[in-house]
Amino acid sequence: MSKYVKNLITNHVRNRLQGINDAVLVNVIGLGSIPTYRLRAELRSKNISLLVVKNSLAAQAVAGTPLDGMFEDIAGSAAICWGSSDIVSLAKEITRLVDVKEFEKLEARGGLMDGARLTAAQVAEVSKWPSREEQLSLLMGQILGPGGRLASQLSGPGGALASQVKEKAKEAEGDTAEAVEGDKAEAIEGDSPQTPPEQNVV
Repeated sequence: MSKYVKNLITNHVRNRLQGINDAVLVNVIGLGSIPTYRLRAELRSKNISLLVVKNSLAAQAVAGTPLDGMFEDIAGSAAICWGSSDIVSLAKEITRLVDVKEFEKLEARGGLMDGARLTAAQVAEVSKWPSREEQLSLLMGQILGPGGRLASQLSGPGGALASQVKEKAKEAEGDTAEAVEGDKAEAIEGDSPQTPPEQNVV
């Protein structure tokens, strides 16, 4: 391979990995063309990219980037995977696919997370962590749980108080109605002509 071609490949890899901070290295050697095609399709469905590249060229491409050092001590060729919502989701998907019979030749070789290198065993360990979506879900549950309990505690006494106020209002309306009826009765009695006293006729 000429130096010119090497530079083209290196620049292409550098452009593809621009802005990538976390990635997982996998081995796809031994996968046939059809399983490889299906593997790429599976990864694309989860917004994960896969790039097979010679390690020496990849090491040059990522030099001075957040992925610098990821290809150290990696012999031969490796495929680099990146994407998904976070490194945990990426590790989960790679670990899941490793156990798929059709991709039995697929294996994790390591990776990089927040500038720290990961071994294959550490990639499997990271896959057991809660993903970003799961962490947000747990956080929302923790936030809404006390809020719901507080609302319930506030609405309970509030509902009882409202009920008591309503009853008092009904009682007051009843008393007012009775008083009005009483006043009407007194007024009627007051307005009726008085019967003159009987006089004794001699």
